[in-house]
Amino acid sequence: MDTIHQLPPSAAQALLLDARQRDLVTARRAALLNILWQERYLTRQQLINRVEMILGKACFGKKAWKDAFYRDMRLVKTAFSKAGFQLKYSRDTQSAGYYLAGEPILHPNLIKSIAGALGELDPRQIEIYRHISPAQKFYQASSIIDLGKRVSAGVGK
Repeated sequence: MDTIHQLPPSAAQALLLDARQRDLVTARRAALLNILWQERYLTRQQLINRVEMILGKACFGKKAWKDAFYRDMRLVKTAFSKAGFQLKYSRDTQSAGYYLAGEPILHPNLIKSIAGALGELDPRQIEIYRHISPAQKFYQASSIIDLGKRVSAGVGK
């Protein structure tokens, strides 16, 4: 008998977090759910790229990655449906990709985060950044990406 729905949400969340750490398929599906909860109109390749940024290259497998992606998306669609949302795919050239019907392009929390980040921009720092070389910009971007990966992997704790 399935009794997980009777658990307090925090307990179910703990189980999901544990499953994500132990199982790559669960981690992929959780990443897809989270990405699509935040953003709309993402194509298959955009979703795969985002998930690979989180979980690493070839997390969908090397040979049957298309099958893995579509199996994952079937479950993601079911999960959204159980929560009262409808996951669809648009083939419109202006807004192609997966989206949640009736939901804004970006989740309101993501919009707030972006607005907060924009509010922290310093015009003086932007002016300095305009004058540094492309090589310096690349080095900074690489350093930020590396730091982000180390933080998400828990390195240095």
